[in-house]
Amino acid sequence: MSTDAFAELPADALERLSLRFPARAVAVGGGAQVSVRECGEGAGLPLVCLHGIGSGSASWLEAAQILAPRTRLIAWDAPGYGDSTPLPMDAPRGADYAQRLHELLDALGIARCVLVGHSLGALMAAPAAQRSERIAALVLISPAQGYGAPGREADRARVHAERLASLQELGIAGMAAKRAGRLVSEHASPLARQWVRWNMARLHERGYRQAIELLCGGDLLAGLPAAVPTTVACGALDVVTPPAGCAEVARRCGVPLESIADAGHASYVERPQAVAALLGRVLEHAAR
Repeated sequence: MSTDAFAELPADALERLSLRFPARAVAVGGGAQVSVRECGEGAGLPLVCLHGIGSGSASWLEAAQILAPRTRLIAWDAPGYGDSTPLPMDAPRGADYAQRLHELLDALGIARCVLVGHSLGALMAAPAAQRSERIAALVLISPAQGYGAPGREADRARVHAERLASLQELGIAGMAAKRAGRLVSEHASPLARQWVRWNMARLHERGYRQAIELLCGGDLLAGLPAAVPTTVACGALDVVTPPAGCAEVARRCGVPLESIADAGHASYVERPQAVAALLGRVLEHAAR
């Protein structure tokens, strides 16, 4: 079977994405744009959702549909993903992604929101929350800690070399075929598996290379915001950012780890109802 076969989605799923969660480009100044998808028209705080290194805005479709009656959910394609303009530097840091995010929020007229970062998205969300009062609450789902902390030089070099070698040897389509299965648990539906493969198969090399630099240079534990209420969650069966590591992030935030039962790394794709319920509770608390 060709690697292209792993990227296919049923026609009705693609139609639902196009009709209910369409992408549009938002100009953010300097000739740059950010691709976003959104739905929902609730009067409360909007949810702004950041995907991980092997995904994209479309991955939030199911959670967005569940939450649409109560809130506006906005999912971006990170710089270099989808139709979003890459950042200008070869090795961006979390603060660079955070700056682009705030430019997007300015362009959308969002004065205050709940910010959600999944996996690598946590390394973008944390610095965005650290320097802005517009973030009412922060949710980190299966957060990637990064490899930039002192003493992690060997791990950083290994991961950097492995990621680049995989890109060189397999290409984007090959990586989607080989790696996407690790993002979900054995309980995942066939459609959930198709979604994670489809998203990964649509990465762009420059954006992915920049994301590798963020992963290898980032240090989440050193940059957690002290003044923003934070929720940390993890799929109980996550093998990419396992519960033990996520529990350390939660401990640093002074909160218990929220476990998402029967879910792997891409929990919001695999168990959207459970993740939507979690985000709903965060919204209720933030509204008070």
